[in-house]
Amino acid sequence: MMIVMKQDATEDQFRAVINRIESIGARARRSSGVEVTTIAAIGDREHIARLELDGSPGVDRVVPILKPYKLASRQICHDACTVLEIGGRKVGGDHFALIAGPCTVESRDQLLTTAHTVDAGGATMLRGGAYKPRTSPYAFQGLGVEGLGLLAEAKARTGLPIVTELMDARDLEPVLEVADVVQIGARNMQNYALLTEVGRSGCPVLIKRGLSSTLEELLMAAEYVLKEGNENVMLCERGIRTFETAYRFTLDLTAVPVLKELSHLPVIVDPSHAPGRRDLVEPLSLAAAAAGADGIIVEVHPAPEEAICDGPQQLRTEDFARYARKVEAAAAVAGKTSFRRRDGVVAEIGDVGSSRFAA
Repeated sequence: MMIVMKQDATEDQFRAVINRIESIGARARRSSGVEVTTIAAIGDREHIARLELDGSPGVDRVVPILKPYKLASRQICHDACTVLEIGGRKVGGDHFALIAGPCTVESRDQLLTTAHTVDAGGATMLRGGAYKPRTSPYAFQGLGVEGLGLLAEAKARTGLPIVTELMDARDLEPVLEVADVVQIGARNMQNYALLTEVGRSGCPVLIKRGLSSTLEELLMAAEYVLKEGNENVMLCERGIRTFETAYRFTLDLTAVPVLKELSHLPVIVDPSHAPGRRDLVEPLSLAAAAAGADGIIVEVHPAPEEAICDGPQQLRTEDFARYARKVEAAAAVAGKTSFRRRDGVVAEIGDVGSSRFAA
């Protein structure tokens, strides 16, 4: 349940409510918004039902959260949206993020060329896989620790925060040394042990929707991270399996407004993996931005024809700046502001709120 506190509630009253929640073995999670501060009580439903906090000093009202995903539910912060700050870049609310880079880190030249290009073109974060989940065990699995080292160098040279995938909890420590955002891929969306470990790390997490997963299952995956105290979670729609065979996956753009209706978490769209075709990446990106997505994660490569994996879906580096301008314009239609780069300096267009939660 969610306990909405009065605006003039004292710290002693907050502590009393939290102590009462913890006394029954439940967890208390305090969230401060612009106008309202709430305390979420998370635990066994029967125990929580016996809290009887209505009328307690400092308590305005008690609201039961009916969804199975408690912390990811929009009920937890009313009409507010979570805004994450990652390396000085804001994601969520009115802020749009453009995450770009190669599918996988192949070489130093390939990564640095791409990193400098997307940096100059307006990207807010750099993506790149050091570890790659592949359908075939004989396919390229990534450079591993060597790839992480190259990502660290790209970050040092450009200042771009790094988004990279974690596949195995045993690799968590070296990944955290480099990553600003840990990506949980579609195949690992329901790897609950991995989600729990990432939740305990505190590092921002981008969770991709599974190939055949419902939106509720995606939100329950986010719940595994949130329940460990890590509030820095982004959801990612990347296409689902349907009966259609004209392209690889069906990009479910309806998921964008529906997830925003159900949850306060930022919603990112991956327009590269759904079609598997370069020519469809831009129209899908524009549609996602106009639909109100909080960001896009797109693949870019200096020579897609020579890419080790997923070459046909990666944008060419020389086309990225034009692409970024068009996506930014589409995002503006949905009321989003974004970072742009001028002479190597990050400048944000629009006002920046100071609160973690923005209306």
